[in-house]
Amino acid sequence: MAVLSDRLDYILGKKAAGPLEEFFGMRTVNDLLRHYPRKYNDEMTVVGEGESLEEGEHVTFVDVITKVDLRWTNRTPKREYMVVTLGNRKPKVTATFFNVKYLKKSLTEGVRVMLSGEVGYFKGTLQLTHPGYLVLHEGGKVSGSKSLKTIATASGASGDELLAEFEREFFPIYPASKKVQSWDIYACVRQVLAVLDPVEDPLPESFLREHNLISEDRALRAIHTAEKAADRDAAIARLTYDEALGLQWALVRRRFSDRSESGPVALPRGDGLVAAMRGQLPFELTDGQKDVLDVLTTELAASRPMNRMLQGEVGSGKTIVSVMAMLQMVDAGYQCALLAPTEVLAAQHARSVRDVLGPLAMAGQLGGSDSGTRIALLTGSMSAAQKRAVREEVAGGEAGIVIGTHALLQDAVEFHRLGMVVVDEQHRFGVEQRDRLRSKAPDGVTPHLLVMTATPIPRTVALTHYGDLETSVLRELPRGRQPIATNTIFLNEKPAWLERAWQRITEEVRDGRQAYVVASRIDENDKTKDDKNNGGPPATTVVELFDHLRSGVFPRLRLGLMHGRLPSDEKDAVMAAFRAGDIDVLVCTTVIEVGVDVPNATVMFVMDADRFGVSQLHQLRGRIGRGQHPSLCLLATKLPESSKAGARLKAVASTLDGFKLADLDLLERREGDVLGYSQSGRPITLRFLSLFSHLDVLLAARELCETLYESDPARPGMAMLAAPFTDTDRVDYLDKA
Repeated sequence: MAVLSDRLDYILGKKAAGPLEEFFGMRTVNDLLRHYPRKYNDEMTVVGEGESLEEGEHVTFVDVITKVDLRWTNRTPKREYMVVTLGNRKPKVTATFFNVKYLKKSLTEGVRVMLSGEVGYFKGTLQLTHPGYLVLHEGGKVSGSKSLKTIATASGASGDELLAEFEREFFPIYPASKKVQSWDIYACVRQVLAVLDPVEDPLPESFLREHNLISEDRALRAIHTAEKAADRDAAIARLTYDEALGLQWALVRRRFSDRSESGPVALPRGDGLVAAMRGQLPFELTDGQKDVLDVLTTELAASRPMNRMLQGEVGSGKTIVSVMAMLQMVDAGYQCALLAPTEVLAAQHARSVRDVLGPLAMAGQLGGSDSGTRIALLTGSMSAAQKRAVREEVAGGEAGIVIGTHALLQDAVEFHRLGMVVVDEQHRFGVEQRDRLRSKAPDGVTPHLLVMTATPIPRTVALTHYGDLETSVLRELPRGRQPIATNTIFLNEKPAWLERAWQRITEEVRDGRQAYVVASRIDENDKTKDDKNNGGPPATTVVELFDHLRSGVFPRLRLGLMHGRLPSDEKDAVMAAFRAGDIDVLVCTTVIEVGVDVPNATVMFVMDADRFGVSQLHQLRGRIGRGQHPSLCLLATKLPESSKAGARLKAVASTLDGFKLADLDLLERREGDVLGYSQSGRPITLRFLSLFSHLDVLLAARELCETLYESDPARPGMAMLAAPFTDTDRVDYLDKA
């Protein structure tokens, strides 16, 4: 007999188990049984109506041969070959066989056959070339290629029973490869199920009753062998919960491990930097900012490390909240590190923090406050002497707030007394990177963690991808934020609108304002996968757009060019000139997507907007509307209004609600793209759980895992459910964002 943790080579033998491990990473019985069928045949059809198949994809058909053509090749010596047509399908499906001396005796009209091979196309006809095949004759006699004869062995039936087995209402079709076909997997599954002991259920009986779920044992058997749709659906419902519970168990294990660590206690003071900062703020905090600060103040004063994500709308004031939190730590004698993904953003943060603190950020300098602190900036492009000076300032404790890029992660950077880590645009960093920064704290202390994102996140994603963090949300925009009108421009259908767009930019500049013009690519060497998959005209590069605008469209305006390949000093100079008003129009890539704050910029023109994601467009739009004037965002595309991309752009134009757009973004993207990749480079796959529609399942799973882990961290079966999300050589989304 067998249990889920048994190795497959012990149950199946090395010859059968080897390919399963080599091509699918399956090592245990559990791995095999969690390799669920991708579909079931329906009236002997395994490809759904209207379903498209890509060239090279491996597929299995079950159908009746409706036509057989015997032909000869044109080459010398001539060879006979056979083309069979399957059923009456649209589009037409054929299979071509060579060496047909024996095949033409068994592959005849009216015979029901299984064909398994790689998809090819010729003049609109889907064709399989010399696929694996299996024929069942009356009386149960089996003929076919060796690989597909395994189905006869797997069924355990003989004679007419074998024919009945073949003609069952549902037949599992597995994700397969050329080397390991669906029926090879099916044979292994049947062999394992035949010796599998009853599976002990890891979930409480009360939870199963509450959510009307079948047992683990029944679900794992039914998903592979059930003939009735109702039994299959019940199995899917249970296995959907298994995926949610596996995710949440991996996350709760991480959350509880953090809770057992000691965090730096920072009790709020009435006479420190926080109080001084509040007294000199030129504006009043929003109610949302006050609520979030109350939560942060309480958690920073506790001995358990804070692990919190702050998400909010573009321009909702997350930065000032993080500054107030960091000052509470500085008041208690600790240092804070703010990690940013780009040098532009890091420099922007340093400038913003110094501006808002004023003399409080100039300790030890002329005009500085005696009770103040220092702000340090560390980036990779600094000279060796500059880096050395900053590192000394940080190690000596003079800098209370240290802002930087990945340069902060280097071993050479040592903190005097690190107590808090703030990560901006956290989706650019993995758990491993933020943990590396936290490890620079004194021994025995785990710094508080605040990660921030200006990209609103659907709640289901917050419960999974960021489920090791508590979440705070800022929806309210500060008073005085100006409205942003957004329009789409379909260049091929309404070419005159492009001319009008350039006129609007000219008008804004004439009135003393500035504009961004954004392109998706730097130059012709900047190829992306979208160039192959977009299906439309090639994207306009930022270099050619800059040359075109400078020479023809805006000859009297002052234009600047900025993209990621420019040296850091050039990028700094361009941004400084734009911020000072010495550049009217900044032609750029998405290097300005996050953190750039120029209140005088009132127009955002995005060329080839179809090349950008929903959330990215919302981020870009957030660079305008930051001053006292109404702003305009223009999304231009060469694709038609009726296209899927056109509908997406109109959806972005219809709302400024980033949370609605985040849901749209999730609906459009593959969920593996949301969750990321494993360390081996494999995308994370959720077979049944949907991040778009299963919020109730995720909430129930999270609550149960919290309860079970508190009472029994080693509860049998739960670690196995979590294994796909924690094993380092499989899917490890906790450490790969």
